[in-house]
Amino acid sequence: MDLTLLERTLRERDEPAFRARQVWEWTARGAAGYAAMTTLPRALRAALAETVPFSTLTLDAERVSRDGTRKALFRTADGHPVEAVLMRYRDGRRSVCLSAQSGCPLTCTFCATGAMRFGRNLTAWEIVDQALHFRRQEPIDHCVFMGMGEPLLNLDAVLAAARRLPDLGVTSRRTTVSTVGWLPGLRRFAAEVREPIRLALSLHAPDDELRSQLMPVNDRYPIGEIVAECRRHAERTRRRVFVEYVLLGGVNDSPAQARALAQLLGRERFKVNLIPYNPTGRYEASPRERIAAFRRELERARVPVTVRLTRGRDIEAACGQLAAAARERRRARPAVAAG
Repeated sequence: MDLTLLERTLRERDEPAFRARQVWEWTARGAAGYAAMTTLPRALRAALAETVPFSTLTLDAERVSRDGTRKALFRTADGHPVEAVLMRYRDGRRSVCLSAQSGCPLTCTFCATGAMRFGRNLTAWEIVDQALHFRRQEPIDHCVFMGMGEPLLNLDAVLAAARRLPDLGVTSRRTTVSTVGWLPGLRRFAAEVREPIRLALSLHAPDDELRSQLMPVNDRYPIGEIVAECRRHAERTRRRVFVEYVLLGGVNDSPAQARALAQLLGRERFKVNLIPYNPTGRYEASPRERIAAFRRELERARVPVTVRLTRGRDIEAACGQLAAAARERRRARPAVAAG
């Protein structure tokens, strides 16, 4: 729902200003379309359906996992792929994972999105429409900006979208923005964000040499600088920074690397989320016992740590996988001769 276009259209029709608020309230509550907005005149509903697309995105594919996870692949109006995920948990949480960009320019080697061509930044409305797609199916209450792209490279749109999410049922305290450590955006986030939006750092290695192999952005902004900025942010806000750490078998998952990670972070300002790897081809997942040993080392150092549940592995739920699969299917289609 592009509210900018909606408001302009309503002004051109000389509609009262409160009509835009009515449309948004219906949309945020999960209305299926303009026809459901019964407080609007029927003629206006019909006119809006003709002139203002109900979503800035078109659904290209959707899959449902055995564990209830839903993954959607969308297309923007100009054809760029966008992915979003709805994760259902036994405690009742309904969390959406949203994309900030189509593709990603930062080429992390373990991420399927990093192997894609970068398309462009998404608009705030394209981000919100990912969440609205799932809100139309059921209530949502948590959001993570951990989908395609680097959120801090598109910070204005990400924050504009995040500030709309409370209308959908997702408070700022239940919203998390993730970064690979894009330092200019990280400094802006720390300086400008007044809402209690959580910050997460995708770290994935305890030292610069390995991290630069996994994440080329580390050559530009090394570990020491980004961890120091995250620590300053945690001290100012008195909120822990989440550290995302994908465990790659035989690469970053040894007990020695766990001890190095504990020494790097300390136990006061960070909480580590260990993430079992959803393989995308280049690396293997860490065995369960290896993950448990890594966790024990962090617990021994009294670093707060959890192991994230694996969600949607059977539906290519890892970032970029569904878009990559769709791209390969299009390439595999036989050419149709013109006749």
